[in-house]
Amino acid sequence: MLYWLLFSLRADIGLFNVTRYITFRTAAASLTALGLSLLLGPWMIRKLRDFKVGQIIRQAGPQSHMAKAGTPTMGGLLILASAIIPTLLWADMSNSYVWIAVLSTLGFGAVGFADDYLKITRKSHDGLIPRYKMGGQILVGLAVGVAVLLLSLHDPPLYNTRLIFPFFKNWIPDLGWWYVPFAVFVLVAWSNAVNLTDGLDGLAISTFGVAAATFTALSYVTGHAVLASYLLLVRFPPAGELTVFCGALVGASLGFLWYNAHPAEVFMGDVGSLALGGALATVAILIKQELLLVIVGGVFVLEAASVVLQVSYFRYSGGKRLFLMSPLHHHFEKLGWAEPKIITRFLIVSVIFALFSLTTLKLR
Repeated sequence: MLYWLLFSLRADIGLFNVTRYITFRTAAASLTALGLSLLLGPWMIRKLRDFKVGQIIRQAGPQSHMAKAGTPTMGGLLILASAIIPTLLWADMSNSYVWIAVLSTLGFGAVGFADDYLKITRKSHDGLIPRYKMGGQILVGLAVGVAVLLLSLHDPPLYNTRLIFPFFKNWIPDLGWWYVPFAVFVLVAWSNAVNLTDGLDGLAISTFGVAAATFTALSYVTGHAVLASYLLLVRFPPAGELTVFCGALVGASLGFLWYNAHPAEVFMGDVGSLALGGALATVAILIKQELLLVIVGGVFVLEAASVVLQVSYFRYSGGKRLFLMSPLHHHFEKLGWAEPKIITRFLIVSVIFALFSLTTLKLR
């Protein structure tokens, strides 16, 4: 919106010609998101307190978390507003890739909102019935999968259903119609992985910010003719506009972290974690880096894997536990690590995963 207005005035005001550059609009979107988040944060936290939207703590969780009961939750609404509004302002909204990313994020956010709302009204840790929650995620994932399939059918040069494997440049299998269930799996898996990671103050949002920054670079490269060719990537020119969306996610993450840092003044809730996981997976799908996402978001993979392993081991070992508690961050809490130390070390690991993922672009 703002992009179209300023760009239309470039003939009269030469300075506005900079809006044609994705790099400028990405920086503008990121700063706008950060500013909105910092500006709206205190107001939203105050409103959440007024409406008594407080966190419900699981009785089975670490006892040290009981002190967090009542902390305002559903702060993911702040993240969504701070990310979506700058995207609408600075991105080219005639770009279908941007619309798919925005609507997917809002769709997963809606499922999370319903889950959070029921938790608050029932004053229980149980929100949506699991099959309904999973059904909602699958429905949104299915919509995204069909949308990207239609992109590939409508204009194959601008999108395809092939998979790009890290470290391999000659093996690029085409899934065809099977790409839809694959996309659904990726979206549902990642929305839940980020949700599982959201267990300590600032943990999920800080590690997500690193992943979002990585995909900001990857989106730009995917839409850039020279860089995409040099790195042997499939080039989708319209995908470059996702750089603005990712930049807005980074700015919103930094702004929310200001209030979510230990000790947290607000939690994101499922409305935030499901939306962020869905956003990350959608961008990965649109720029054909679905498998690289496993490396970029290595911390989320470890967190989700720890839950799967714990449940499986408990079931098949007659009640024994592989970890002291899952997800993984709770295991380290049980080992006696202080919460800030766990968050900082997981953030360091997240940066390492992100840097390693970027090296794989040329190591193929």
